[in-house]
Amino acid sequence: MIGRLFASLPMLTLLPTPIGNLSDISFRTLRTFEDAQLIFCEDTRVTGQLLRHLEARFDFTRPQVPLVSFNEYNGKQRIETYAEAIKTQRTVFVSDAGMPAISDPGQLLVAFCQKEKIPYDVVPGPSAVTTLYAASGFESGRFCFEAFLPHKGAERQKKLEAIMKRSIDTVVYESPHRLIKLLEEICALDADRELFLAKELSKMYQHYYRDSVKMLYEMLSKETIRGEWGVVIRGKTVTENAALNTNDIERMDLPPKIKAKLLSRLTGESVKTLYERLGKKER
Repeated sequence: MIGRLFASLPMLTLLPTPIGNLSDISFRTLRTFEDAQLIFCEDTRVTGQLLRHLEARFDFTRPQVPLVSFNEYNGKQRIETYAEAIKTQRTVFVSDAGMPAISDPGQLLVAFCQKEKIPYDVVPGPSAVTTLYAASGFESGRFCFEAFLPHKGAERQKKLEAIMKRSIDTVVYESPHRLIKLLEEICALDADRELFLAKELSKMYQHYYRDSVKMLYEMLSKETIRGEWGVVIRGKTVTENAALNTNDIERMDLPPKIKAKLLSRLTGESVKTLYERLGKKER
């Protein structure tokens, strides 16, 4: 058990950076950057450019401290090398854009601080996933975040089929050269499924789209696709009969594992989640 976490001043701070518009930077983020003694970043070139832009546009003095790359490939090694520095110096971690530790290696630093009882903090700020879902207008208020899908092959197909079976909405990110492919794949599974697409969130060419996947494919396949995209896939509508069927299955005199598998086929939820839920009900 991790137990009670820290109330003292943080040694590590995870800083959010704008997902597009520089004016989204917070005063607290600027001051934390200025006080930093060590800066970890996904890409030193991206962070270096960001700091130069911030210095040019705001009341901000760029810190003259090392920028150290920290990514999914070298994160564990960096922690071993800089363990003592993280414990004794005011350390900052930033991803290329948005909120650190969501679909990026910042999670490794958080876990290290928890294990070593090093005070840490997360400054709130820009987050593409919450911005995207808020903009969708989908009413359920419940979503699953999948980040980027596998690029190709059976793994991608399996993941997408599981998403399309879910009764809750799903948020994914997609690159411009794979967006049309994604629309084709969803169309093959359910051409009438409603999607929300956001292009270049918070940037100059930001644009929102909401329609059936069939209509979006017809419209966007004729255009040159550029920029980064976020996609919200509406959850599968559970019909009244299907809802009754789930209740029927739960009342059956069957082992919980069998019930969980049947319910998973019906609702798209994971067998593990359903098995745990059934176990709590039967206690």
